[in-house]
Amino acid sequence: MSAIGMTHHRNLVQLLGFCIEESKMLLVYEFLSNGSLADLLCKDTTNRPSWKDRVRYVQEVAKGVLYLHEECAVHIIHGNLKSQNILLDESWTAKISDFGFARLLLMPSQQFRMSKALVEERSRYSAPEWQKNALISVKADVFSFGVVLLETICFKRNKDVKVSGEGEEMFLYRWVYNCYKAGELLKLVEGERNVDSRTLERLVRVGLWCTQDDPDLRPAMKTVILMLEGTVDVPSPLAT
Repeated sequence: MSAIGMTHHRNLVQLLGFCIEESKMLLVYEFLSNGSLADLLCKDTTNRPSWKDRVRYVQEVAKGVLYLHEECAVHIIHGNLKSQNILLDESWTAKISDFGFARLLLMPSQQFRMSKALVEERSRYSAPEWQKNALISVKADVFSFGVVLLETICFKRNKDVKVSGEGEEMFLYRWVYNCYKAGELLKLVEGERNVDSRTLERLVRVGLWCTQDDPDLRPAMKTVILMLEGTVDVPSPLAT
């Protein structure tokens, strides 16, 4: 709690205080009035954010994750990054919340194993190494960020994609890769106006690199931000 309380970044929800009385524990965070990114993307179909705003949300979340991994006094793996934990303040700035799975790192390259109980609680945003009882690093957050990025682009949840004609579900990032390879990226934003096709392709490439099964293939968050900004080229991703 002390380490998280000392974090200060415009894209993190601020922990204001906490109280522990016997078995009762209370955390006090700043109030954010506009709900979660998940609500905005998947529930409020009448007031969905514009393409420009969605690109901004992705960039803001990336900056918050980079701060946790490399820039704060104690490096932190968030461990539970998902659209439900991205909150929006009164000016519609995206902020990362919920540090219940967070782990402190002595250095960004440190790895650790999660207990079986925690692995069983993981969500559809989990990197494959969570389920393999493999070592967990900051690259697990990179995978989860990639899922959030693709959800934000497509207005779809990670396992809500139906395979056309088959009625089967598949992970969003695998469907996105299929669309990318087929040259059908406009399927991801079907019917939407004012989408910049070059930005769409760049973001898709970044999301697909972030969601690679092999953690070593996923870029560091500093590189992710440079890719999102167009400062560095994004190579064509491998199959996910």
